[in-house]
Amino acid sequence: MKRELKRVLALGTAFILCIALSSGCSGGGANPADDAATAAPDSSADTPATDAPDSGDDAQATAESNGNAAALGTFKIGGTGPLTGGAAIYGNAAKNGATIAVEEINALGGLQFELNYQDDEHDAEKAVNAYNALRDWGMQLFLGSVTSTPGVATSAESNSDRIFFLTPSASSTEVLGGVADPITGLVNTPRKDNVFQMCFMDPNQGLASAQYIADNGLAGKVAVIYKNDDVYSMGIYDSFKLRAQELGLEIVSSTTFTESSQNDFNVQLTEAKNAGADLIFLPIYYTPASLILSQAKSIDYAPKFFGVDGMDGILTMDGFDASLAEGVMLLTPFNADATDELTSNFVAKFQEQFGEIPNQFAADGYDCVYAYYSAIQEAGITADAGAEEICEALIAHFASGFSFNGVTGSNMTWDATGAVSKTPKGMVIENGSYKGMD
Repeated sequence: MKRELKRVLALGTAFILCIALSSGCSGGGANPADDAATAAPDSSADTPATDAPDSGDDAQATAESNGNAAALGTFKIGGTGPLTGGAAIYGNAAKNGATIAVEEINALGGLQFELNYQDDEHDAEKAVNAYNALRDWGMQLFLGSVTSTPGVATSAESNSDRIFFLTPSASSTEVLGGVADPITGLVNTPRKDNVFQMCFMDPNQGLASAQYIADNGLAGKVAVIYKNDDVYSMGIYDSFKLRAQELGLEIVSSTTFTESSQNDFNVQLTEAKNAGADLIFLPIYYTPASLILSQAKSIDYAPKFFGVDGMDGILTMDGFDASLAEGVMLLTPFNADATDELTSNFVAKFQEQFGEIPNQFAADGYDCVYAYYSAIQEAGITADAGAEEICEALIAHFASGFSFNGVTGSNMTWDATGAVSKTPKGMVIENGSYKGMD
């Protein structure tokens, strides 16, 4: 099953990108706004590191044996995410995961990172202001934005400024650019060649979800509830619908909502129930999903629910009755219950430091920092280089066979499209925690 899902993702990426590549698009972006947010950089702690991720050869061994490591210097690494507001679970998780990675790396000696995370409140304009603050601070490496709508805006700014962008979780194809719409075949946004993702891009999530549901016989009739003013949700829905049709999955109801109407889902749920849907696919974030689960119970409707990476975090949502999520399924690249040493050490350290089990966003933030760490060493980049010089070196390195092992995947690779290649994991919520289905 894992091999098949990885094959589906690879074929899906090739299909979506082949039209884009033939269009000969190039990167570009608007000038940043002037109203910059202000915040002090996060300071790096001196916590000793143990069992850090590797890239090809073990990354810690590389650092310890590299006689030139000290000459690499201190790199300023920044990111934006929703640290407050309705999507704060995502932003704080990514920040906390990145923080642990920075602390581990700095404790090794040699190459150092100074981390600065700014709050964007899941708002594109505020994200640009936060990005401006980071650029003015002297940011050399960008962790991008945690969520997609801000990520579309900040990726354009970083492309214009030539600052390398590796996002943990902004999965929209509009963040990368250069990707053809799976329905129309049109490229809506030119490729931003400095932008790369640690997460699966949205069309691949839709393709893999439809494949998983079909292969495992999870549904006879499927309903979909998606957010039609959000690039993340629409991108996943479009590819899910396309693959569902190819696989013979019957979609009996497709209903939508917007930012201003995500408080009442009785109309959508009633339509799905009346249509006989035995599974509801939710390509949305956890906040509206929590209401859907609650309101489904109130009308005595108990279909299977299948989500995507945006569902991760629902169990730690303030005030949410976790029993409502019992049996919810999703695809994610990270399993906190995995028994390998790398994952176990990361989970233990995260729980000790932040008092909760890390979700996928924390794991992706952690992996982003270590991917930077490995790529910088392999490419021989030093901190006295300017952001543009670093950017061009990393573009060449990521697109030329760079391979990385982290907590969200082994032998992860990228190419010039900016999309990552790694295998998703099927997860189900049981007794208030995530369990692997594969």
